[in-house]
Amino acid sequence: MTGYYHSVTLDISKCKGCTNCIKGCPTEAIRVRNGKAQILQDKCIDCGECIRICPNQAKYAVYDSLEKLKEFKFKIALPAPSLFAQFKENVSKEQILNALYKAGFDEVYEVALAAEEVSIAIREYIKNSSIRPLISSSCPAVLRLIRVRFPALIENIIPVKSPMEIAAKRAKEIVSAKLGIPDMDIGTVFLSPCPAKVTAVKQPIGTLKSYVDAVVPVNVIYGEILKNLGKGSYQTIFKRANGLGVGWGRSGGENLAIGWGNNLSVDGIHNCIEVLEEIEMGKLSDIDYVELQACNGGCIGGALMVENRFVARVKLRRMSEKLGNNPNFDENEIKISIKNAFYNMEGPITGEVNYGLDGNIAKAIEKMELLEKTLKGLPGLDCGSCGSPNCRALAEDIVLGRANETDCVFKLRDRVRQLAKEVLDLSQKLPPTMDTDGGENNETG
Repeated sequence: MTGYYHSVTLDISKCKGCTNCIKGCPTEAIRVRNGKAQILQDKCIDCGECIRICPNQAKYAVYDSLEKLKEFKFKIALPAPSLFAQFKENVSKEQILNALYKAGFDEVYEVALAAEEVSIAIREYIKNSSIRPLISSSCPAVLRLIRVRFPALIENIIPVKSPMEIAAKRAKEIVSAKLGIPDMDIGTVFLSPCPAKVTAVKQPIGTLKSYVDAVVPVNVIYGEILKNLGKGSYQTIFKRANGLGVGWGRSGGENLAIGWGNNLSVDGIHNCIEVLEEIEMGKLSDIDYVELQACNGGCIGGALMVENRFVARVKLRRMSEKLGNNPNFDENEIKISIKNAFYNMEGPITGEVNYGLDGNIAKAIEKMELLEKTLKGLPGLDCGSCGSPNCRALAEDIVLGRANETDCVFKLRDRVRQLAKEVLDLSQKLPPTMDTDGGENNETG
């Protein structure tokens, strides 16, 4: 892979150089230099944590505009399951789907329906795999986290496409078959809860090209849905999702839908890091499958959502229970698709090779020794006033030429004290022609 695409972007004019973001970034991908934040492209995983915590709204997500819909002759909305929890509890799933149709889409295919299919594919894969624990591939921020920080765990990632990709693939397949519309005229638009899924479409992992053509955030389409609620219904050509698929929008919903094995659900990016560290140390080998979601509460806690995540979690759970668990498809047909590798990723997942100190092993070892030596000379307070998230990150920045030792205020203070002492000593010295003390104050005697 060459170059990086990131949805998370910095508006330099709004940045005031505070250090809130550098402390909250889970991959230490932000620095503050010359009074402004900088995002290190090779470390950012687009989790959106910096968007949440920036008090100046200097971080934001780049996405497709609704104007992009005009590029397609037949437009299909792909609502994330978490979208259904953004409205009042008396608003039904069907009303939301109808409102999306009225908002300008020609059809609506639920990602929750694809999630039901993917749940079966995951269950079958777990049963036939000897790797433990397997790790979910549904959260793109977690996938990127593993690539840049835990590359040894890439083999644990289950090679099954995400529900978003399967939804786009199925929707295009059905529209082409039933309506005779060529694939090139069909546009699939994912309604996203987070910036990581924008990046997953623009720069996919484990697949050559995304089946999704555009990504619009939930907080952008939200107003259009509100305007069109209660304005009639339409006859869809697609089947509808049940409660298990809708439940994928919150933490634990994926495991509930899989319904097999000794599984673990973890949400929140820092909690995910803690669990991945334990997996890396071989501590969780008795777990079959780990569902990891970068956002607190799962997708309902995404940075591009509208509703409070705690309220949304309750709404989604109640909606799931109300919809029930009866599938609207034949499971045997899904198993045939599994045999035909319909759900498989098309390419390998590779680790990021740019997280180390140097691509050359000998130079990397040399730089690591210098890093450790530099770190010992720093105060170890991890105060962040240098613009790096902690002392170790500053030591790394110094070794890589991104910072100077005097960026540390404590080192700068020591240096100033030393210089002041030297100036004081010099001020007390006299040239030999003026020295009447016999050279006591003159080092040359």
